[in-house]
Amino acid sequence: MTTFPKILVVDDDPELRQLLKAYLSKHGYDVLLLPDPRELEKTISRFSPQLIVLDWMMPHEDGMSACRRLRAKSEQTPIIMLTARDETVDRIIGLQMGADDYLCKPFDPRELLARIEAVLRRPAFIAQHGTEAKISFGEFVIDPNIRALLRSGQAIELSGGEFDLLLALARHPNRILSRDRLLTLVHGDNAEQMERAIDVQIHRLRKLLEVDAVHPQIIKTVWGRGYVFSLPADGVSA
Repeated sequence: MTTFPKILVVDDDPELRQLLKAYLSKHGYDVLLLPDPRELEKTISRFSPQLIVLDWMMPHEDGMSACRRLRAKSEQTPIIMLTARDETVDRIIGLQMGADDYLCKPFDPRELLARIEAVLRRPAFIAQHGTEAKISFGEFVIDPNIRALLRSGQAIELSGGEFDLLLALARHPNRILSRDRLLTLVHGDNAEQMERAIDVQIHRLRKLLEVDAVHPQIIKTVWGRGYVFSLPADGVSA
């Protein structure tokens, strides 16, 4: 059964909370919401989110104080701070208080998504949460920890970009991923420079994975919408 990473969004703006919930849920995250930090520790204890998106300016307690309080209690869940303050000194203070990243309002939700995924890929996060589960399908196994694709135990040679693309697809089985979404997942801020690479990499992955690359059954094209890593619901195990 696929489990989606939990993201806790703490922000006093109800419209922004719902916008982020809809957007992040669409891209494979289980999103929890709080209007302020008063229930922060209780929510972390109950749901164990993988990352917290925390607004700086809120009633009852500001996000900076909440961040400092969590770190003082040795709570290591990654935190991305949201704020309308764009002064360098504010960013420095936020990082010194224990925030892992900092995003200024207003922002494009795509940038927040890219930053969330960048934080969750950091070695410190992986070290804290243990090794990442392997993904098995058919005779293939994807091992994110050694960045390898195995067929019946034998490694298959892939470039770094091909592996990242395959991993992005396999982490979202049976979900249509647009070309733009894949570009962001794989290439982050450099996505616009890599548009032509996606098609080349998809073509090579099909040659490696498919019985018939001309009529693919694993990495399918959904015309006008994107690509889907298409397997039965129980065909991918982590």
